[in-house]
Amino acid sequence: MNRISKILFGIFGIILLDQIAKGVLLFLITGSAFVSGAAWSVVPVPYLMAHVTNFFNIVFTWNPGTAFSLFRTVGDNAPIIMIVATGIIIALLLYWLLCRAKSYEVAPLVLITGGALGNLIDRIRFGAVIDFLDFHVGAIHWPAFNIADSFITIGVCLYILNWWLARRRCLNNLKG
Repeated sequence: MNRISKILFGIFGIILLDQIAKGVLLFLITGSAFVSGAAWSVVPVPYLMAHVTNFFNIVFTWNPGTAFSLFRTVGDNAPIIMIVATGIIIALLLYWLLCRAKSYEVAPLVLITGGALGNLIDRIRFGAVIDFLDFHVGAIHWPAFNIADSFITIGVCLYILNWWLARRRCLNNLKG
């Protein structure tokens, strides 16, 4: 399997995992598999689905903003703005990943790109992203997020770590 096939396979796997998880949640709530529709008409009210532990719930909520509900209040044009912005970012990521990425950048960029595409699919289908993972300490809740957000976050952390390690190696080579 060549490099590009591996990259595309990884991205597709992330998208598939994310979309299956979100599809199962939609099915459990509505009893059907929605292909598209206005988010709030598909499932109008966010609610608790399952209390799993003292610090974790599975909830269902729509997020018209970015990861971890940032920029949630952009307004009525939020879906269009987010689709266009996300599409531009994904295009840049794919260009970098397929044409310019160093070997240590590939895995983090695959995680970021796959997660971004998973959320973009929701934005195009529903005008908002399905978020369902709810971690909390007592009554203090971290904003709900999804599997795609997790891949994006892990990818960004790995990218920064890889960049820092590569920079250190380079500086050590200059010294020695």
